[in-house]
Amino acid sequence: MPRPICATIDLGALKHNLAVARQHADQGVAGPARLFAVIKANAYGHGMLPVAQALAGLTDGFALLDLSEAAKLREAGIREPILLLEGFFQPEDLEAVAELGIIPAVHRLEQLEAIEAAGLPVKLPVFIKFNTGMHRLGFTAQTWPAAQAFLARSRAIGPVTYMTHFAEADGARGVDWQLERFRAWTAGWQGEVSLANSAALLRHKEAVQGWARPGILLYGGSPFAEVSAEELGLKPVMTLESEILAVQDVAPGERVGYGGIFEATRPSRIGIVACGYADGYPRHAPPGTPILVDGRPTVTAGRVSMDMLFCDLTDLPQAGVGSPVTLWGKGMPADAVAAAAGTISYELFCALAPRVPVRWIGN
Repeated sequence: MPRPICATIDLGALKHNLAVARQHADQGVAGPARLFAVIKANAYGHGMLPVAQALAGLTDGFALLDLSEAAKLREAGIREPILLLEGFFQPEDLEAVAELGIIPAVHRLEQLEAIEAAGLPVKLPVFIKFNTGMHRLGFTAQTWPAAQAFLARSRAIGPVTYMTHFAEADGARGVDWQLERFRAWTAGWQGEVSLANSAALLRHKEAVQGWARPGILLYGGSPFAEVSAEELGLKPVMTLESEILAVQDVAPGERVGYGGIFEATRPSRIGIVACGYADGYPRHAPPGTPILVDGRPTVTAGRVSMDMLFCDLTDLPQAGVGSPVTLWGKGMPADAVAAAAGTISYELFCALAPRVPVRWIGN
């Protein structure tokens, strides 16, 4: 018998979440916005190809990082536009970019120069990325004028879309300060725009125009610390489940696990779950992190081990060896687990280990 841990990916929930994104995109300030479904990082740990195949024909395009990933989508019959969020990495990639019909983000003048020098048989469409305050990638007020002049005389670059990424769309500062810079830098230039990530799509209608780029909301995670995914109308896509392997009776004063960070204050029943940090569960999740056993909520106890973790069964007398456990997903929001562990649901999903079996349902 295989080890009793499995991640279930509900593609029906994925499609539901895309429909939620579509509802918000349809309220764009300049009319309905189109959607790039962001499937980078193996679709946030959910499986790039199954996710792309489920969303093909429903989304307007896909966004990811690597040209080899884009090639796999084309080989699988995906025909929607594909955006490379970090652009191409070597000039040698440009022939394949053009052949596959991929759109690169461009954030440095050298990339524009490489396109001009490549001698491609078609004009290459690009997304020009501006650094309006995130300070990762993109042209700035200092570097944009030279790129702007280059674009004005270029014969190799096709339609231009302008994009930026919001640093605080989920917080009190919002997006207006970045939008002000973006509008100033693109004033007088023709082209589409791509602005809204998940948080902006859900909260800032003024940023919903052109192409939106929903990521975490597709997978049923909330981009907001103070608003749950359920309140946003989202459904969990990944459910990580396992079972109780053993039960230990622990006397008051006895400690549990490495480092003894959990001490029983009453006669306790401690369940041992077949899941650990080698499966992707965060080692730094403290005792008291929420968990579901037999469909009922309880908490973890002790430090997470490589292959196992502890949970408190004292108030669940019906639970025992073989009882089902939900680490996160249906009935146990990933956002709640992540908050207890001091992280975000993005990290939980992306950290799912290759050794965990995955099954996809609902396509």
